[in-house]
Formats: sequence, C-alpha cells, structure tokens
Amino acid sequence: MLFHWGVLQRVTAVFAWLLRRFMGISGPLALGAAVHVFVGMIEAPLLVRPYLTQMQRGELFALMTCGMAGVAGTVMIIYASFLDPFVPDALGNILIASIISTPAGLAVAAMMVPFAPSERAEADLVIENPPHSSLDALVKGTMDGIPVLAAIIAVLLVTVTLVTLVNMALGLLPDWGGTAVNLQRLFALPFRPIMWLIGVPWGETAAASMLMATKTVLNEFIAYLDFSKLPAETFSPRSRMILTYALCGFANFGSLGIVIGGLGAMIPARRAEIVKLGFRTILSGTLATCMSGAIAGALAG
Repeated sequence: MLFHWGVLQRVTAVFAWLLRRFMGISGPLALGAAVHVFVGMIEAPLLVRPYLTQMQRGELFALMTCGMAGVAGTVMIIYASFLDPFVPDALGNILIASIISTPAGLAVAAMMVPFAPSERAEADLVIENPPHSSLDALVKGTMDGIPVLAAIIAVLLVTVTLVTLVNMALGLLPDWGGTAVNLQRLFALPFRPIMWLIGVPWGETAAASMLMATKTVLNEFIAYLDFSKLPAETFSPRSRMILTYALCGFANFGSLGIVIGGLGAMIPARRAEIVKLGFRTILSGTLATCMSGAIAGALAG
C-alpha cells in the first residue's frame, strides 16, 4: 500500500540521492541499494530489473551485498519481538541497522570487487502490474507475499536438513572439548576474534561467536531466536546492542541459494557471473553487519 500511495518511492529517492552524492555510485545501484532497506534481497533487484543487464560486475556484486547486509521490512517486526524484552527500542535499532548496513555493504563490496564511477542518470522504480486501488494493493501485496513466505520456509527446511546431515557426519568424529563437533562450532572459531575486534568483551565472545555462526550456517531468524533464549547475564547491555546489529543481515547459505536462483532467473545471461560472486557476498554482507555492530557498540559506550 505504501508503494501504491507513493510513500516508499519518495523515501527511497531521498536515500538514493544521498548515496549517489556521498558515495559516487550510479543511479540504478543507488536506487537498488536504497530499496533494500525496505524489501528483500530478491524484491529489490526486481524493482530495478531493467538496469541489471548493463551493470558493471562490481555494481552487481554491490547490489547483491546490500541484500546480504540487511533484512526485509517484512521480518523486522518479528525480530524486534524476539529482542524487545532485553534490547531497548528493538524495532528502531533493527531499522537503523538495516539502514547503516547499506553504505557499509557498498563500501565493503567496492573494496572486494572494485567498479568504476558511473555518470548514469537517476533510475526509476519499475513495478510490474501496479495495483489500481488501495484495496487492490493490499490484496496484491498479500498474494505476492505468499510465494515469498513459502520459498523462505522451503529454503529454511532444506538448509536445516542439510546442516543436520552434515552435523550427523561430523558427529562421528571424536568429541571436541567434551561435546560433539558440528558446523556451528567450526564456524564459531573465526568469528570469536572478530567479535572481540568489534567490541564484545573476550569473556562473552564464545556465546557471541556461536550466534554469528548459527546466523551464517542457518539464518538470522534462528540466531535471533537463540539470542532471545539466552540468560540475561550472558551479555552486557553494550554487547547485546552490538549483536543486535551484527546479526541483522541475510548473509547465510540459504540466502545465497535464494539470490542465485532469483537473480539468475532475472538475468539468465549473467547467471555464471552471479554464481561466482555469490559466495563472496556472504563474506561482504557479514563484514558490513559487523561494521554496523562496531559503530553501535562505540555509540553505546
């Protein structure tokens, strides 16, 4: 309905103008990055679909990174409900995390896959089959959300199943530290020093790194859910704020499959290129959210 009323177009246009002015990126990339604040990693490229074919390789990677570095508006309220009991103004913080992770994602992407400055003009949002009334927008939005929800559930089920199978195989190895070996524990190893670097005290990095590993191996939904179930004394208020921002992103293996499948269908001629860039987006998206967590920790004192 907000798209039908023209509200999101205006907000997105302002954000895109700021990104163009201060980061020197092209209009289509700025618009696609701005839309990522409100919609998911597939819906945003879909709204700038006419510009995807002509994007530079680095611009395409930057657009994919923005999707991995943020979360869709449709899940912000769910995550805020998990965090609300122990994170002040949880919804506001998650919204801010998605906003500031966008320029962070653009900066990280430009360092990993550089692209030349572009002078292309402003881009316009392209909405296929626009609704004819507010009621039509409400119904259409509901119907459009059903396949997205079904896809998320299906990918979540497949991802959890695959991780379970791998963990069962790893469980055949000798115990490590008194407990079975699994993917989350393996991924937590490199995350522990990263958590310390962004401001989490070393004594809390073990739990923090496990949450980041869960977010990467499975997804942020399960990570936030696990976060909400931990005892209050597990983290200090500052560490909770850092993790709220660091976990706020789609950078995981399930999302990788969604991005490759969705973008590959939109621009089949560049599918091989999208696949090659895909795994890098998990790293770039994670680095962007960790940068946001570091800023949040610094401002939280």
